[in-house]
Amino acid sequence: MNPEEYIEQRLDDQIDWYDAKSGRAQRRFKWMRGLEIGAAAAIPLLAVYEPIWTQANLLVAGLGAAIAVLAGLLGVLRYQEIWVEYRTVCETLKHEKFFYLTRTPPYDGENAFQVLVQRVEAVISTENSAWAQQTRENLAAPSDPSAEAGDTAGNANG
Repeated sequence: MNPEEYIEQRLDDQIDWYDAKSGRAQRRFKWMRGLEIGAAAAIPLLAVYEPIWTQANLLVAGLGAAIAVLAGLLGVLRYQEIWVEYRTVCETLKHEKFFYLTRTPPYDGENAFQVLVQRVEAVISTENSAWAQQTRENLAAPSDPSAEAGDTAGNANG
């Protein structure tokens, strides 16, 4: 495989994949976090109406349950972490590509293409290993939804 084929078929493909997945995770995280914040903000407002609107307490309870579900899902699905991890990999791959195309060190020697392949594959392999490790940890962790919801609610990275 020559450098142009590698860049087009492997590097650009991976950049596009990580870019798309990062954007998708970002949108999902922000949508779910927005719902969580909106529900939390609505509870005190609805609580004021409880003396004059008897169904307000049902709506408050439903919003509280929705907040717990959203917090738990955000903890389990890890959209914010995925968004940041995939964006980092995408930008790292772009960085390597542009250094290679401009023959900036470490790509200024005779074996620039081999260095590119090694570095790009190392980035991809490292991310794949991190994903596999996180997946193993998630499967091994005890499934206590209340603990996960509590962890997520106080965690700015959650």
